Amino acid sequence: MGIDIGVKYQNNIKGKLGIKVVISMEEIKIYELKRLDLRDSAVIDGFPSVGLVSTITANYLIGILQLEQIGILDSIHFPTVSVVRNSEPLNPVRIYAKPSVKKSEKQVVVFISEFQPPPNLIKLIAGTILDWMMEQGCRLLISPEGLVIDRGETEKEDEPEDSKENEGALESYGIGSTENARKILKEYKIQQFQEGVISGVAGVLLNEGKRREFDVISLLAEARPNYPDARAAAKVIEAIDKILLHIDIDVKPLYQEAEGIEARIMSMQQKAKTPSKKKAPIPQMYG
Repeated sequence: MGIDIGVKYQNNIKGKLGIKVVISMEEIKIYELKRLDLRDSAVIDGFPSVGLVSTITANYLIGILQLEQIGILDSIHFPTVSVVRNSEPLNPVRIYAKPSVKKSEKQVVVFISEFQPPPNLIKLIAGTILDWMMEQGCRLLISPEGLVIDRGETEKEDEPEDSKENEGALESYGIGSTENARKILKEYKIQQFQEGVISGVAGVLLNEGKRREFDVISLLAEARPNYPDARAAAKVIEAIDKILLHIDIDVKPLYQEAEGIEARIMSMQQKAKTPSKKKAPIPQMYG
């Protein structure tokens, strides 16, 4: 079933031939494949970020928590591709959750995409996600993000991902959209990000969370910007475990699994890049 959230934003962009294209919130919808009670649940944003930290984090959580697909986020402006895994076609943006939870457990919902949305759609996507969360009665959104760092020219790109020296050198931070979100960070002794710029989906979600007085936490880990950084994702997962799960997630397998995850994500991104053709100037979403 489709959830029509209505027109709340409009984004005007000009195509290559000067034709104005208007993209509205009603063109980005969430379709529920399974109806679950998501009240008081926490949501993880898995749109690509620096070092693909959020996407790797989302992939790992979906696997280790045994989440199942419950919906999709779709739009006519999304890439015309089907992500095929285990002979099953999947939409570019998917939603996962636990099919059933015990009374002592908290429901965890994960949005995931292998593709990077362009600036003209980011606000629409973030607004749609938050509208849906508030309608479902969700309580918290966590957005993983990578922080660009310079490790020096002498570092080799083929250095093992699980290097203990590098793992210990990584730093992670958090920033909350509300006073309550910042209290959560303080409670779990997560160092708060003091000054800088957070861009993309994570940045918009923080701003929207502040405007709506809704708890949004962005968890930041130092990451290499030029290729997937599994170690940074591991740092974020450890923070998510402290805040939400309390199950002592073992992130060591992430380093072995990361190579396959990273290769798959990069392959999907490359396949989504279509050569420019002389057609009507419809804006591309990704790639």
